Amino acid sequence: MFQDEARFGRINDVRRAWAPKPIRPLCTAMLTHEYTYAYAAVDVDSGELDTLMLPSVNGECMQIFLDEVAARHRSDRIVMVLDGAGWHASKSLIIPQNIKLLSLPPYAPELNPVEHLWDELREKHFHNLAFDSILALEDHLESALRTLEMKRESVRSIVRWPWIVNALLI
Repeated sequence: MFQDEARFGRINDVRRAWAPKPIRPLCTAMLTHEYTYAYAAVDVDSGELDTLMLPSVNGECMQIFLDEVAARHRSDRIVMVLDGAGWHASKSLIIPQNIKLLSLPPYAPELNPVEHLWDELREKHFHNLAFDSILALEDHLESALRTLEMKRESVRSIVRWPWIVNALLI
């Protein structure tokens, strides 16, 4: 499984939008410093995606996520590939028995296919939206993550990179 976190906040992504002439679409711009975080781990072969929304990115939240993934996959042995964020190597982390952590090289986010899932999520579910509250954002994020979790074939098409599959089959 590949793992990553992403920050979602009440700061919107205003993009071009189609509208018939002479209508000019209006999009609300918002810059509010309220954030929530999404954690995700994906099986690149099957497209199975495990996500969790947590209030922060730190060792404590990473522990919650690792425990949740381990519980969801009790009978599996998981090699979880992750980046070099400080909380991934926290001395306080207790790695579950069925998970082994493997770090990507430093400064190489392009090697993590989960980054492309975040792009997909933002493009399909978050552009040109402004949220009235952090709770509204979290509700929308939860719905978007559930939708993505249910679309295994779509997730698989995004994350099943040839070099990863070739490395797994050797």
